[in-house]
Amino acid sequence: MSVSSSKPQVETNPRGIPRAPFVSNVEEYLGPGNNTVESTLAKFQEMIAKYRYMELNVQNRRKGLDQKLPDIEKTLAMVEFLKDRRTKTEEEDMDKDLDDDGVDEAPLKTTFELNDTLYAEAEISEMVYLWLGANVMLAYPLNEAHDLLSSKLATAQQSRSNAIEDMEWLREQITVMEVNLARVYNWDVRKRREAKGRGLEAGDTEK
Repeated sequence: MSVSSSKPQVETNPRGIPRAPFVSNVEEYLGPGNNTVESTLAKFQEMIAKYRYMELNVQNRRKGLDQKLPDIEKTLAMVEFLKDRRTKTEEEDMDKDLDDDGVDEAPLKTTFELNDTLYAEAEISEMVYLWLGANVMLAYPLNEAHDLLSSKLATAQQSRSNAIEDMEWLREQITVMEVNLARVYNWDVRKRREAKGRGLEAGDTEK
């Protein structure tokens, strides 16, 4: 015999961050008796702290992506330049056919920095070397490098979009929980004042 859980499902955003519950009626939320006010306030403060911790993590992830995206875009632009140049060279070679007077296009050369004051000249080959992280570099043909960088760029852009969406979602949940905290606190203050007022009235009646 299987037993189904009656626990209500918590609404989340696409990345699994839960929606904060909004307390529209404090008395109904607390239930019978007012001994749960302090525990409820502590629970809400804990939830706010968790949301703020997630917000900090998302902020750091977005900053990392903001730094990473320009590097990927620049590298991809260079690979596309090399691909275009190779295609142009191949087309010119076909047009020249066996023309002995034709002059082969010189290989593409560039300079790269060895240190702050020293540069070296190099010829760019048909292979490109990409950093994959953790001090790992691999050589790729131009087409494979282009496909890899395009995929990485699309993934990073989607991750950045998700991070922005998560930031907005988290700010909304933090605001909701801060409102809940204020509503419960103000409700408790009002109830204490009412109880104190009734006590004073009872004392005056006894006199």
